Amino acid sequence: MILPKKVKIVEVGPRDGLQNEKTIVPFEVKIELINRLTDTGLTVIEATSFVSPKWVPQMADNAKVMTWISRGGGVRYPVLVPNLKGFEAAMAVRAEEVSIFASASETFSQKNLNCSIEGSLARFSEVIEAAKGRNVPVRGYVSCALGCPYEGRIPPAAVAQLAARLAELGCYEISLGDTIGVGTPAEAQSMIDGVAEYLPLDRIAAHFHDTYGHALANILAVLEQGVATFDSSVAGLGGCPYAAGAPGNVASEDLLRMLNGLGVETGVDLDKLVAAGHFISDYLGRHHQESRQIDVLLLQQNHRVSQPDLHGAG
Repeated sequence: MILPKKVKIVEVGPRDGLQNEKTIVPFEVKIELINRLTDTGLTVIEATSFVSPKWVPQMADNAKVMTWISRGGGVRYPVLVPNLKGFEAAMAVRAEEVSIFASASETFSQKNLNCSIEGSLARFSEVIEAAKGRNVPVRGYVSCALGCPYEGRIPPAAVAQLAARLAELGCYEISLGDTIGVGTPAEAQSMIDGVAEYLPLDRIAAHFHDTYGHALANILAVLEQGVATFDSSVAGLGGCPYAAGAPGNVASEDLLRMLNGLGVETGVDLDKLVAAGHFISDYLGRHHQESRQIDVLLLQQNHRVSQPDLHGAG
């Protein structure tokens, strides 16, 4: 099995992880979380989003967050922007990278973005043109890349075509998201094969949710294909909004532990990442799956005990 020697982890906890929390997290806590994540050696930390607070009240403090975080040298702090207005707001607080969000499902696009896929691309083309004028890199997300809560399975060809469109518009990297976590390793590989017909592997990232416990298996499957960029969320923040009680984003601690075991370099310190997970879990009052998972990781580091299969347990 030939794997990439190095993997880039894109930490999405402060934005994608926290945005669905029902209780508003104070900006001081968000800043402390981001600063702790910066200290782990992560090179990309998605900090916040510049969407309307009417739709995502958790991100209403976006300007404060970007103003007060301690920006580490060599660390990028991308922010999600839905349109040109959001882009301009992000520029006003010195955001240096932005992300845009399109869906491979027409129904999901209509319900989540209030426009068609074509309409979203027209909207994002304005953002990308403005970003080019300021030399700001743009990352593209493709949601529902393996399944949609309304349409079911999404054909790999639809994902590939949308990824190609985003790349043509100017996105330097495309993150393929299994939004509801229904994908299997074989399906994940088929998706990558389709997108790789249009884009080189170094421009493809993967974003797996763990709704059915498949996230790490899917990551390993596409890692074997040569994908070397993965999104994850510290402490597994970000429950799946379409499956009550189900986990959402794959935990950064789980991902890092697996990569360490495979001998894949990341540059990220597991102890510091676990500590950051403890910090936000304690604040949110998480003492079940997430905290148990983190405690076992600490036990492994401190006492070198064997690690159980956390996703299969309980």
